[in-house]
Amino acid sequence: MSDIAERYHRLATDFARAVAAVPGDRWSADTPCEGWTARDLVQHVVDTQGMFLGLVGRELGEIPSVDDDPAAAWNAARAVVQADLDDPERAATEFEGFFGQTTFAQAVDQFLGFDLVVHRWDLCRATGQDERISLDDVRWARQAADRFGSNLRHEGVCAQELTPPEGADEQTRLLAHLGRRAW
Repeated sequence: MSDIAERYHRLATDFARAVAAVPGDRWSADTPCEGWTARDLVQHVVDTQGMFLGLVGRELGEIPSVDDDPAAAWNAARAVVQADLDDPERAATEFEGFFGQTTFAQAVDQFLGFDLVVHRWDLCRATGQDERISLDDVRWARQAADRFGSNLRHEGVCAQELTPPEGADEQTRLLAHLGRRAW
């Protein structure tokens, strides 16, 4: 298994745990993503898996509905992406991406991995779960955010950067950079 496949597996598993732990009465809770409920956020994450598969001519196929079973929908979507990452030929499929020529695996790592770190925090914040992100993932996500450059601030990506409190830890500084108030 490649480093990218391993990272995706770990981040997708962490996200799955957060989805599975959402209390039944919290699916309509607002998230830090303006206009999105917890259920909307999971739908977005499922949809982006399909979008990236589509960039290389593949599809999610028939998966459960997020409306009916968010955990089953997420687990089905991540299984499809993971299978492609675990197949060296599929992982190496090239396409013209947002930042030029890339591979499926590189795009998954750059974009979907970043989404899994940040949106797990969003989901946990909205549903009263433990919001801690591992320091390694905080640092990795910050590097990914920096590679986005000005694209990070496009509408629908991240809000404008906030000023974190003095002495804020790395996680709080990352989230402030992404326009999220963690304090």
